[in-house]
Amino acid sequence: QVELVESGGGSVQAGGSLRLSCEASGHTATSFAMGWFRQAPGKEREWKERQWVAAVYLGGGSPYYADSVKGRFTLSQDMAKNAVYLQMNSLKVEDTGMYYCAAAPFVSNDYKEYNTWGQGTQVTVSS
Repeated sequence: QVELVESGGGSVQAGGSLRLSCEASGHTATSFAMGWFRQAPGKEREWKERQWVAAVYLGGGSPYYADSVKGRFTLSQDMAKNAVYLQMNSLKVEDTGMYYCAAAPFVSNDYKEYNTWGQGTQVTVSS
């Protein structure tokens, strides 16, 4: 079973940057996709409110981004560590939320396709 651990969240002013990390451990013999989702404050209990941010298939293909973050966020990977990194630049107040890393058999922007989730890391952007 794959386990995901996120890190790197924090508080920053609008226009600033943060870098999130997500490392996968456990039975990672087969490749899979890793994605990032975020959930706005007050909507933590609603899975359907998890907004897709970006995703990539480990070891192959280019990352995909939601329109709201395209040009500002960059998703990279380290195959040796089974890790992905989300570099977030030009952060906006509306980027605030809990950010979750998740694993799926293939790249998708649908949270229902992801079967393993990390515990989340908080990102707060102030004006």
